[in-house]
Amino acid sequence: MRRYPCVFIAIALVLTGCTRAEKVLGRADSFPHATVAAAQAALSGREVAVRGRLVEKCPVAGCWFVLRDETGTIKVDTKASGFVVLDVPVQQEVLLSGIVRGEGPNRSIDAVGLRY
Repeated sequence: MRRYPCVFIAIALVLTGCTRAEKVLGRADSFPHATVAAAQAALSGREVAVRGRLVEKCPVAGCWFVLRDETGTIKVDTKASGFVVLDVPVQQEVLLSGIVRGEGPNRSIDAVGLRY
C-alpha cells in the first residue's frame, strides 16, 4: 500500500517537470519542409524549413551556423533575422525556417526562425 504514493509522485514529476519546453528564435513561420540537399537545389528566394543539427556556429557573435541533416550541410545566416545562436548548443537538433540564397557553392539560407 505504501508504494502507491511513490507511483503517483513519479507520474506527476514526469508530467510536469521532466519535459523541456521548445524555444523559438525569430518568427515561427511554417514553410514547406525540405532536406538540406533539396534546399541546395532550390531556386534562390524559395522559403524552406529544414530539420537537422547545428554542427558549427560563429564563436564571436552567433550570427551564422552550419546545419547538417542526413543529406548534407548548409550555411545559415542569422544577421537579418534579429536573433543569434550563441545560446544554442552545438549538436542541438533544430527546425530552421528560412529563405534560400545564392548559387552553386555559395548557396546558403537566410534564417527567419529557429525552433529547438
